[in-house]
Amino acid sequence: MKEFWIYTALRAGLFIGAFCLVAGVWLLVADSVNVLWIIVIAFLVSGVASYVLLARQRSAFAAKVEGRADRISRKYEEMRSREDQDD
Repeated sequence: MKEFWIYTALRAGLFIGAFCLVAGVWLLVADSVNVLWIIVIAFLVSGVASYVLLARQRSAFAAKVEGRADRISRKYEEMRSREDQDD
């Protein structure tokens, strides 16, 4: 679960950083701020940035999930084979 929280915290940090950056640029260009558009643009920017910058963390999280799924599948198959032997 550690990988999940690290990846989630980094994604949130990227979103907050992108939000501040977009809001700052928006304020330099225009007099008023449309928060909804800033959120949408920041979401898109942080999504692209996380795809590029957080590939290692995403891979670590995926490997952890895959390992956990493999262990659960093996345990399930072991239980099924024991049930079949008992019958």
